[in-house]
Amino acid sequence: MSSKDPQLCSKLSIRPINSAIDAEDFFVWASDDLVTRFCTWDSYKSKEQAIEYINNNAMKHPYFKVICLNNKAIGAISLTLNDGNDKCRGELGYVLAREYWGRGIATWAVEAVVSTVFEERSELERVEALVDVENIGSQKVLEKVGFVKEGVLRKYCILKGKIRDMTMFSFLRKDKP
Repeated sequence: MSSKDPQLCSKLSIRPINSAIDAEDFFVWASDDLVTRFCTWDSYKSKEQAIEYINNNAMKHPYFKVICLNNKAIGAISLTLNDGNDKCRGELGYVLAREYWGRGIATWAVEAVVSTVFEERSELERVEALVDVENIGSQKVLEKVGFVKEGVLRKYCILKGKIRDMTMFSFLRKDKP
C-alpha cells in the first residue's frame, strides 16, 4: 500500500455511505471550507443539509463510498461513469477530512479503487480525474498511484465563481499492474 504508515492501512476501509451512521462524521469535513476549497460543491451549513445530500444523492450514486478509519467516515471517494458512447470512462473524485491530510490515506483510497474498479466494471477502460491546477496535494496523490498527467485544460470550468484551469489525469485498464 502507498500509505506512509502500514499500521494505519490495516485500520482503513472503503464502504457505502449510510446516513444513519455517517451523517455526523460527513458533516465535520463537508462543512470545512479548506476541505471543500477545490470541490464542485459548497461547504454544508447544517447537518440536515448533509443528511439530505446523503439520502438523496450519495446513497443513490452507483459508486459513492466513504473512506473510513476504524469504520469512522473521514472522507469520500466516488467514480461517476459516463453514459452513451463514453461508457468506457469514469471520473474519479475524492475528499478527505483535513486532520488526515498528508498521511497517505487519500493515496491508499485511490489505489484501492483503481485496483478493483476495472474488474467491477468490464466496460471501463479509463479512469480520469480533473484537478484544479492549484491543488498540488491531489495531483501528488494521483501521480503516486500511477495516473498520467495528460495536460492542463485552460479556463475549463467555473469553480466557486471563478474560471479555473484544470489538470487532466488518467489511469487506463492497461496501466494496472
